[in-house]
Amino acid sequence: MTITAAADGSALGNPGPAGWAWYIDDDTWRAGGWPHGTNNMGELKAVLDLLESTADAGRTDEDLLVLCDSQYVINSVTKWMPGWKKKGWKKRDGKPVLNVDLMKAIDAAMQGRRVRFEWVKGHAGHPMNEAADQRANAAATAFQKKQAPQEGPGFDGASSPAPAAATGVASTADAVVDRELALLSDAVRGDRELASRLLHEGMTEISATGQRYSRDDVLDALSPLVGFDAVDEVCAADITSSQIAPDVFLLTYTTSGVAGTVARSSLWVREGEQWTLRHHQATPTER
Repeated sequence: MTITAAADGSALGNPGPAGWAWYIDDDTWRAGGWPHGTNNMGELKAVLDLLESTADAGRTDEDLLVLCDSQYVINSVTKWMPGWKKKGWKKRDGKPVLNVDLMKAIDAAMQGRRVRFEWVKGHAGHPMNEAADQRANAAATAFQKKQAPQEGPGFDGASSPAPAAATGVASTADAVVDRELALLSDAVRGDRELASRLLHEGMTEISATGQRYSRDDVLDALSPLVGFDAVDEVCAADITSSQIAPDVFLLTYTTSGVAGTVARSSLWVREGEQWTLRHHQATPTER
């Protein structure tokens, strides 16, 4: 049996509020995005999430056909990636490959699987491509309006956004990681209202200097990180996620900037369908 899915991305302004989506049918699709990103990031993330979602559903033994209107994605994965890997993920001119963390994650997710890509013309009436495009654009628009996007039922075909037991740990972890990346982005850190939607009412933070902050303290001090932006420097592939309870995820990763290298850990909890940051700790490792 072959699983056929369309994958698409969208960015309003490119870069700007961005969304991604993959679509199999009205009961089997997923979408997400970021407050700030590019169209190519959305296209790649859609493919990566499709690979991870089908793997999490135990369907890696089936052929996967990805319908895509992005020649960039198709050429990157099917033509250019082997050469980039040999050159240490650098292009022919020696410059680093763009969106390298997404590329590496896709490469790893495809290992041992039978995956084919087929180009379809965008905005030309292809039903599955149009469905994916609409959902990716809706996610981007939601971030533009400072709203949570509709994430979809996932691979299991639930009629509403399902809990971790239904959509799988990997898909749920992706959603939590996306929120962590949003909190690191300039777009969210410069917008108190948008940031507040991602912070638990009882949220606390221990800073790299050992100082303890409340949620209000964090919101009052929130501003773009000097010399650092998640869109450029951190990707989902850099963050390790661990589910420590049904509604609790621990994320760990490292950032580097003008203040030195910092090990970060974030505890995310779910109440209803909303994931919020309960605690964040930053520990300097070198200066």
